[in-house]
Amino acid sequence: MNEKLLKVTISDREECIGCGACWGVCPEFFEENLEDGLSQIVEAYRFEGNIAEGRAPEMLDECVRDAEEGCPVGIIHVEEEAEE
Repeated sequence: MNEKLLKVTISDREECIGCGACWGVCPEFFEENLEDGLSQIVEAYRFEGNIAEGRAPEMLDECVRDAEEGCPVGIIHVEEEAEE
Protein backbone atom coordinates (compact mmCIF):
# COMPACT_ATOMS: atom_id res chain seq x y z
CA MET A 1 0.00 0.00 0.00
CA ASN A 2 1.34 3.40 -0.98
CA GLU A 3 1.81 6.16 1.53
CA LYS A 4 -0.78 8.91 1.20
CA LEU A 5 0.70 12.19 0.02
CA LEU A 6 -0.56 15.68 0.69
CA LYS A 7 -0.55 18.30 -2.05
CA VAL A 8 0.86 21.52 -0.65
CA THR A 9 0.83 24.78 -2.59
CA ILE A 10 1.97 28.31 -1.95
CA SER A 11 -0.84 29.71 -4.05
CA ASP A 12 0.30 33.28 -4.63
CA ARG A 13 3.96 33.44 -3.71
CA GLU A 14 4.19 37.17 -4.53
CA GLU A 15 1.81 37.75 -1.60
CA CYS A 16 4.27 36.10 0.84
CA ILE A 17 5.62 38.59 3.36
CA GLY A 18 8.66 36.50 4.30
CA CYS A 19 7.67 36.37 7.97
CA GLY A 20 9.06 32.87 8.49
CA ALA A 21 5.94 31.44 10.14
CA CYS A 22 5.87 28.41 7.83
CA TRP A 23 9.54 27.49 8.00
CA GLY A 24 9.45 28.21 11.73
CA VAL A 25 6.84 25.50 12.40
CA CYS A 26 7.75 23.16 9.54
CA PRO A 27 11.41 23.55 8.53
CA GLU A 28 11.40 20.02 7.11
CA PHE A 29 9.11 21.22 4.30
CA PHE A 30 9.41 25.01 4.00
CA GLU A 31 12.46 27.25 3.77
CA GLU A 32 13.38 30.83 2.98
CA ASN A 33 14.41 31.54 -0.59
CA LEU A 34 17.73 33.32 -0.13
CA GLU A 35 17.29 35.38 -3.32
CA ASP A 36 13.94 37.02 -2.56
CA GLY A 37 13.38 36.24 1.15
CA LEU A 38 10.04 34.55 0.47
CA SER A 39 8.88 31.07 1.39
CA GLN A 40 9.55 28.09 -0.82
CA ILE A 41 9.23 24.34 -0.57
CA VAL A 42 12.36 22.37 0.30
CA GLU A 43 13.82 20.83 -2.87
CA ALA A 44 13.29 17.21 -1.80
CA TYR A 45 9.50 17.70 -1.69
CA ARG A 46 8.96 19.94 -4.73
CA PHE A 47 6.60 18.73 -7.44
CA GLU A 48 8.40 18.78 -10.79
CA GLY A 49 10.91 21.31 -9.44
CA ASN A 50 8.27 23.94 -8.66
CA ILE A 51 9.27 25.95 -5.56
CA ALA A 52 5.60 26.73 -4.83
CA GLU A 53 4.11 23.23 -5.18
CA GLY A 54 5.07 20.06 -3.39
CA ARG A 55 4.02 16.70 -2.05
CA ALA A 56 4.30 16.06 1.67
CA PRO A 57 4.54 12.55 3.09
CA GLU A 58 2.01 11.54 5.73
CA MET A 59 4.63 11.95 8.48
CA LEU A 60 4.63 15.72 7.81
CA ASP A 61 0.82 16.05 7.86
CA GLU A 62 0.60 17.94 11.16
CA CYS A 63 3.63 20.06 10.32
CA VAL A 64 2.34 21.33 6.95
CA ARG A 65 -1.17 21.86 8.33
CA ASP A 66 0.29 23.95 11.18
CA ALA A 67 2.09 26.04 8.55
CA GLU A 68 -1.17 26.43 6.61
CA GLU A 69 -3.00 27.62 9.72
CA GLY A 70 -0.16 29.90 10.80
CA CYS A 71 0.37 31.71 7.49
CA PRO A 72 -0.74 35.30 8.16
CA VAL A 73 -1.54 35.95 4.49
CA GLY A 74 -3.31 32.61 3.91
CA ILE A 75 -1.42 31.50 0.82
CA ILE A 76 -0.44 27.98 1.97
CA HIS A 77 -2.96 25.31 1.03
CA VAL A 78 -2.89 21.63 2.00
CA GLU A 79 -5.15 18.99 0.47
CA GLU A 80 -5.13 15.24 0.22
CA GLU A 81 -3.78 13.96 -3.06
CA ALA A 82 -6.47 12.26 -5.15
CA GLU A 83 -6.23 8.48 -5.30
CA GLU A 84 -5.27 7.13 -8.72
